[in-house]
Amino acid sequence: MRALAIDVGGTNIRAGLSGEDALAARPLGQWPAPASLDELRQRVASLLAESGAARMGVCIPGLARGTVCAWVPNLPFLDSVDLAALFPDVRVALGNDAQFALLAEAAGGAARDVDNAILLAIGTGIGSAVLADGRILRGAGGAATSFGWACADPEDQGSDVHGWLERIASGTAFDRVAVGLGYADGRTLMAAVRDGDEEATRAIEPAAAALGTTLAGAVALTGAARVIFAGGVVESLDVLGPRLRPTLIRQLPPHLRDVEIAAGEFGTRAGLVGAGLAAHGHPIWAEDRP
Repeated sequence: MRALAIDVGGTNIRAGLSGEDALAARPLGQWPAPASLDELRQRVASLLAESGAARMGVCIPGLARGTVCAWVPNLPFLDSVDLAALFPDVRVALGNDAQFALLAEAAGGAARDVDNAILLAIGTGIGSAVLADGRILRGAGGAATSFGWACADPEDQGSDVHGWLERIASGTAFDRVAVGLGYADGRTLMAAVRDGDEEATRAIEPAAAALGTTLAGAVALTGAARVIFAGGVVESLDVLGPRLRPTLIRQLPPHLRDVEIAAGEFGTRAGLVGAGLAAHGHPIWAEDRP
């Protein structure tokens, strides 16, 4: 049975058609992110009509509760919208983009051989998801694993908009540090670190330490065997990984110090692949849990 997979982002919307092999979803196209609910409805309705799909998986950059988009900061017109009511003729599976990315990695990517893993999607902000004993952890109302809000500074005053870790170690934070040193963006800052620039290296150390320290708490809490990085910053994992790992290991008990750090294997396709898997009722995501 065919399923329509939709990845709704703050910048673009992607679509794919998922068949029996959901890991090989066929791309249908990419367009600018919709500016209104009506624009989204028309786009998706057209894709459903063209594909003839009876199921649909949708991932969003925000909080999903069942089939309701509870909170989507970059697309506020989606707040409180029930996609099952908006598209009553298809079966809808809805999830957070990081959760669906981890679903893809667990089904056939960087987490396929482990039952416990953490995914960090570091781009403009920090998205996250946890695989716990072979299932994606959702938490009350779908709100589990908002890891961008992890904090290792007891003096920090907090924010209603961005969590501590997001303010320290997101792609936006690296861009800000880069501009302060005269670089164009975080990517060029990381390139300078690769080239051995000492000032650039010192500049990223606080963020690397913050990632390592907060990840240690997450690994200790979940027993994750692998931490998977996704999002734009994954391009710099060769720079960040070796610098965050010592702090991560130092803060873990001996039986967890063999935790692995890996890059996601699906890249920008991860959310789309995960949406297709969820639409097909993959057991890692299935609603009918025992």
